[in-house]
Amino acid sequence: MTTRRKFLTTASVGAAAAGLAAPAIAQSKIKWRMQTYAGAALAEHVIKPAIDSFNKIAGDQMEIELFFADQLVPTGELFRAMQRGTIDAVQSDDDSMASPTEVTVFGGYFPFASRYSLDVPVLFNQYGLNEIWGEEYAKVGVKHISAGAWDPCHFATKDPINSLADLKGKRIFTFPTAGRFLTQFGVVPVTLPWEDIEVAMQTGELDGIAWSGITEDYTVGWADVTNYFLTNNISGAWAGSFFANMDRYNELPANLQELLKVCMDQSHYYRQWWYWGGEANLRVNGDKMKLTTIPDEEWATVENAAVEFWDEIAAESPTKAKVVEIIKRYNNDMVKAGRPYRYG
Repeated sequence: MTTRRKFLTTASVGAAAAGLAAPAIAQSKIKWRMQTYAGAALAEHVIKPAIDSFNKIAGDQMEIELFFADQLVPTGELFRAMQRGTIDAVQSDDDSMASPTEVTVFGGYFPFASRYSLDVPVLFNQYGLNEIWGEEYAKVGVKHISAGAWDPCHFATKDPINSLADLKGKRIFTFPTAGRFLTQFGVVPVTLPWEDIEVAMQTGELDGIAWSGITEDYTVGWADVTNYFLTNNISGAWAGSFFANMDRYNELPANLQELLKVCMDQSHYYRQWWYWGGEANLRVNGDKMKLTTIPDEEWATVENAAVEFWDEIAAESPTKAKVVEIIKRYNNDMVKAGRPYRYG
């Protein structure tokens, strides 16, 4: 029979052993590598605050190491690197990172799909784009975490643009789909690494940039190498997203998955006010670029061409047709809603 003395001795030894074993079975800290499309100066606003917040809250559970544009892989290879698991997460638009999905052309600046930055989250959260993006990326082993809006797309150029004729022959750094659209107006799209753009403007390799609004022009130094800013824009907001390797995302405990979403949503919110206020402030108070404008009657040619471009894209696949139908329906709803949603 087990005596009381033997029981106490055995129990105490077991407790001590359990105490010694605890550190050995403690979970190690999860570490992710994320690369953004943005260079260091821009990343200070469009991603770093969210990652700093995530790391602070996650504490000993997880840490995301942030890398800037082209630091680990070129932007055009971001998708493949994430899919392979070389990097764990990405902040980019679909178009720039060349994702092999049916929705790639709608990332970045799909011509005139939006007029204001709030259009983008409404399209995703209320008009069904979230579900489409989620399905498309799941097919290729990637988790689409969330989409949000950035700045509108304007031309920043060496020479003034006062008419559509002034665009002819201009070598412009822009996004793949935006470049495809703009070629009909004589624009020559040029693809270069993001960090090379400022030098390319100085050497004459580029005549201009159609990659951002005026906030980024000032933030990243492009306002120092361009002379003019065209107030007409081909899209109201850049549409970008946060993505993760599906396997790595699924390995996370539920609380960290939720924390990722919350911090990404905070990033989207930060950009809403940072860009919206910055665009207006720098147009009014900025002293580095002179504003030019193509008359509304002439610019309507570009807006009408965008609708034809939408139909061209829609004819490429059923999924693209579905997205175009949503964009059309949304914009029609906004026009019918009137002010302040649309002003004619």
